[in-house]
Amino acid sequence: MTKAVKITLVFSVAALAAMVLFSVAPAEAKRRLPQSQAEVKLSFSPLVEKAAPAVVNIYSRKIVRTRQVIPLFNDPFFRRFFGNQFSGQGRMREKVQKSLGSGVIIDGKGLIVTNNHVIEGADQVTVVLSDRREYDAKIALADERSDLAILRVDVKGEDLPFLELSDSDEIKVGDLVLAIGNPFGVGQTVTSGIVSALARTGIGISDFNSFIQTDAAINPGNSGGALLDMDGRLIGINTAIFSKSGGSLGIGFAVPSNMVRTIIASTGKKGRLVRPWLGA
Repeated sequence: MTKAVKITLVFSVAALAAMVLFSVAPAEAKRRLPQSQAEVKLSFSPLVEKAAPAVVNIYSRKIVRTRQVIPLFNDPFFRRFFGNQFSGQGRMREKVQKSLGSGVIIDGKGLIVTNNHVIEGADQVTVVLSDRREYDAKIALADERSDLAILRVDVKGEDLPFLELSDSDEIKVGDLVLAIGNPFGVGQTVTSGIVSALARTGIGISDFNSFIQTDAAINPGNSGGALLDMDGRLIGINTAIFSKSGGSLGIGFAVPSNMVRTIIASTGKKGRLVRPWLGA
């Protein structure tokens, strides 16, 4: 056997081995058994430990003034003789109305984003961190049309844990997500799911028509909480649910992080977002 024939034979065997390797290896890789305990056990705990401290509870209080009407004035027999001239009579009564929601720290110096409906009309807003520290918050911006609000707290030089904003335009249907918030006031809770749909419209809670839909369990109190990707970055602010009973049915909606970024950039001294408009 000549040297040239030997070289040709070697290259032929190598080519055949490569063909077998590339044709079989991918199929085997998809079907192979787990090789370690780490591959058997899937846990989101490292991601949650990193992100959860940046999700806060928000308590808002406002005083509602109502008129206490004497029942006699509403009696049909009484009104038959005196009409409605006494219907507006009665003593004014003040009642404290409380609201509970969630928020996300987006800047270590004390900038927090939440939903507008969580703090709407509030006379006092309190932010409670996961380590039980409490801060009185000021409303830097409240935008009803996007249902987003920006709060500021005085941290007195401290650095708070915060979440980075992801590019929500890069997420796709089927991506894994985590939702963190304070549903029903029971304490911070984490739920997992996937992105069910994108650019959902007609939700009816604002005129912003590009919500992220997820099947991660979202309940009352989750409003303003974080929707995270698997890198632990913020991709949305949980805002609403579709429900006939008031509980989670696996259809939740979040404002994308790119919209949040726009609202943050528009935060100014006026305390409101000024949109471009054209008059004719």
